[in-house]
Parts: sequence; C-alpha cells; structure tokens
Amino acid sequence: MDKVLLDYGSGGRASHRFVADLFFRHLGNDILARMDDAAVLSLTGPVAMSTDSFVVDPVFFPGGDIGSLAVHGTVNDVAMMGARPLFLTCGFILEEGLPLADLDRIVASMGEAARAAGVRIVAGDTKVVPKGAADKIFINTTGIGEVLVDPAPSGHRAAVGDAVLVSGSMGDHGLAILSTRQGLSFEAPVTSDSACLSGLVGRLLAAVPDVHVLRDPTRGGLATTLNEIAGQSGVGIELTQAAIPVRPAVAGGCAVLGLDPLYLANEGKCICIVPEAAALAALDAMRADPLGVEAAVIGRVVAEHPGKVALVTPLGGKRLLGMLEGEQLPRIC
Repeated sequence: MDKVLLDYGSGGRASHRFVADLFFRHLGNDILARMDDAAVLSLTGPVAMSTDSFVVDPVFFPGGDIGSLAVHGTVNDVAMMGARPLFLTCGFILEEGLPLADLDRIVASMGEAARAAGVRIVAGDTKVVPKGAADKIFINTTGIGEVLVDPAPSGHRAAVGDAVLVSGSMGDHGLAILSTRQGLSFEAPVTSDSACLSGLVGRLLAAVPDVHVLRDPTRGGLATTLNEIAGQSGVGIELTQAAIPVRPAVAGGCAVLGLDPLYLANEGKCICIVPEAAALAALDAMRADPLGVEAAVIGRVVAEHPGKVALVTPLGGKRLLGMLEGEQLPRIC
C-alpha cells in the first residue's frame, strides 16, 4: 500500500511493521531502540522542558516542512531558557489515506533536523484516525535540555536600561506560509526561516552569561512577544522602527496584503534582552553565527508606559504596538 491505513494505528502486527520500517529507519538511536514504555534519561542540574503541537498548513513549504518545524520549534523553546536541548519525544496523529511518500519525507526531515540540532528522539507515539477526522498529519514534540546558566533567562527579568536585540529579519515564516497556502508569488521568493537556534544561543551565552530574556517570536510575531515580556517584567519597551530588520520581499508582500511584518511569525529568530553594557558583545556573538548575521539592536527597556511597547517611527513620532488581536493567519506552525 502507498497510503496510511487505519490498521497502522491498531497496535498490532501492522503497527509494529509500520513503526519499524518508517520511524525507526529515520529516527532510530540506542534509547529509542529499546522500545520500552518510557525512556530512561540521565541529566544533571536544572532541566528545561517544553512541549508544542504542529498543525501547519501546507505541510511542505519553502524552507521546510512540518517535520523539521516540529523539531526546530521545540528545540528553540528549550534553548530560550538558556538550555542545551538534548532529548525530544514525538507524537503523530495521522489521517487515513496520507500518502506514505509524504510521511516518509516528513519523518526523514525530522531525523535530519534532530541530528543537526544535536538532540535524540527518545520516545514517540503514532495514532491513525479515519479520513476526514484530521488534516493529513499533526505532530506533537516535547523537548528536554540542561540549563547552562544561573539565573536562567526569563520573561520576568527585563530591566530598565536593558538593550533589546533580534537575531535577524522579521516575518519570513508567516509570509512564506501565507504565500504558499494562497498560491501567491512575489518579485523575490519568500522562504521560511525555520531553523534550530541552540548553536546561536550557546555562542551568545558563552559571550554574555547574564542574558536577561530570550524568546522566539513565533505566533503573534515580534510585537506580541515583546508585549508579553513587557507585561511579565512590568516595564516599557521602546523600539526604533528603522533598526528592525525586515527583508525587502517581506516588506513588499506585507504592503500588498495589508499585513504588518512585526506581527508575522518567525521560526528561526530570537529576541535577546541584555544589560546595555553587554549589548555589543551580544551583538557580536550572534553575528558570528550563520543564523545571526543580520542581528541588530532594535530598542531598549524603559520605565515609561509599563507593560506596553512603543515604536519610534522614522519621523520621530511614537505609536503603541499592541498585542495581536484575533487570528491573523491560522495554522502557521
């Protein structure tokens, strides 16, 4: 057969063959190969843990697919706590009739992304639902890592006088998903930024151990994520619009579609908030990594307007950037 069958989720002989022939081929390692009900892991010191579910539509998009995204998204969440990601679990909800060639491509992509990130997938589960009860494939991943610094970065640690940095251009992933889903094309191609940030974070923490906040601006984009941080820390944040990196293709596409790139999702960028004295060292560390060559200092933490984010325009005016209202673009991750 060339499609997923309900029998593959039954737990019987067909399930065992399915898991062995496809998932173990791409994701296998010594821990997973034991096939116990749970993985036994050895960790020392504080642990960071995160879980996320991925329902992106379409499942294949310029710059990635749901498989690599499921690895990158959870690895990045763990890394944002100043941790080295080590282990992942994965759960699959598969729709009956999903082409096996597509599933093989997705799982192979997960394996490649996990190996590149230096993490092992140590436990998993597969369920098959009748055709129409899901949309192709949904994936859940849970990540665990060892925290590298004390205190760990946190959304509660932004302090007045801190510098606000981003590791690169904003809005790439959101516009890539929208354009692919709607069959839109622009003068220059738009590609998702989906990537693993743990290497960049490692460089950053080696140079500046006292990073106050790390956060990846996924759903809701830069503006919403900074609002969350401002609220958690009880501070204001001021951004300089001209300093925020946005690719020309993304800016042009957003202008045509009436979107704001500051609210579009990113899947391979991070926000970094550090003491002002450490801003240059943090910037140099990020720019030394291939994923951070476009890093920039984009603003500062202020005492004014606590809990809010203000944008300083090129003309010198200010406007508040609120949190995203409603669902700008569903199923982006």
